[in-house]
Amino acid sequence: MFSNDSSMTTYRTIPVVDLSQFVCGNEEDRANFVKKIGESFHEIGFVAVQHHGIDPQLIDEFYSSAKAFFQLPESTKRKYEIPDLAGQRGYTSFGKEHAKQSEVADLKEFFQIGQYIDPDHPLKDQYPHNVDVEENPEFSKLGKQLYQEFEKTGSHLLRAIALFLGLDEHYFDDKIKDGNSILRAIYYPPITKEPHSAIRAEQHEDINLITLLVGASAGGLQLLTKDDKWVPIMPEEGEIVINVGDMLQRLTNNYLKSTTHRVVNPPKEIWHLPRLSIPFFLHPKSDMDLTCLENCVTADHLIHYESISAGAYLDERLREIGLKK
Repeated sequence: MFSNDSSMTTYRTIPVVDLSQFVCGNEEDRANFVKKIGESFHEIGFVAVQHHGIDPQLIDEFYSSAKAFFQLPESTKRKYEIPDLAGQRGYTSFGKEHAKQSEVADLKEFFQIGQYIDPDHPLKDQYPHNVDVEENPEFSKLGKQLYQEFEKTGSHLLRAIALFLGLDEHYFDDKIKDGNSILRAIYYPPITKEPHSAIRAEQHEDINLITLLVGASAGGLQLLTKDDKWVPIMPEEGEIVINVGDMLQRLTNNYLKSTTHRVVNPPKEIWHLPRLSIPFFLHPKSDMDLTCLENCVTADHLIHYESISAGAYLDERLREIGLKK
């Protein structure tokens, strides 16, 4: 895809869509958005989204707060690492997570924030408490605000996807309300020695329905094309990157594509620069049935997956990537 300005033509490796066309547009605008995002997810699995509705100041403030957390002493950060939570809340130290096909740990550490629900909510027993950082109370406060903005934007995107799939626009609404989504702040420290075979994040696919990623503090994100070529993903200022996760690929019997991606190490001359990124993994509630949709199964496209719930699938994948024993 190409975008033009007055001086040059810039190559974009993923399509760009404008969410305001769907949220605020007329019938034609909405139909065009649905077609474009649906075809992009079918063919590539990634899009960049403009006018996504997430407050840029909130993003900047959360970035700053997350950076301050990761600069705390290792002994302080480890106070917030709770082994029984399988990395689903709080801090996960460097070298714990790996891609499912790899035994070499990624060069990262991260902090996760989960769903906020009332004490009397029927799902309360399924969701651990979020972990507050006493040295940095703004981190938790800003994280909650950003989590809820991501939920809102994600719900708009899934409504468009539902329409593209020939479903009721609100098909996903009750499945993602109070869902098991995760906001993750990922810190890739400076590389201080030859990392052998490890890279910042080995090639993988995401587990969830869709992932929403606000711009990272440095490059390195790449996707694998149908031609088995790695190409960079470089969103422009004000854009967020959205990709299909394995749950949505499974639900659509591979019609929507969960594309392999990775984060490569930078050139050696800038190994000293860290990288921080903020993805939001939009999950449904654990009882969502991921059985392939009937209209995605035909005589020419037979069913690829056995039935499974979202919760069982998540549990299976957490074991594969080393977070759950």
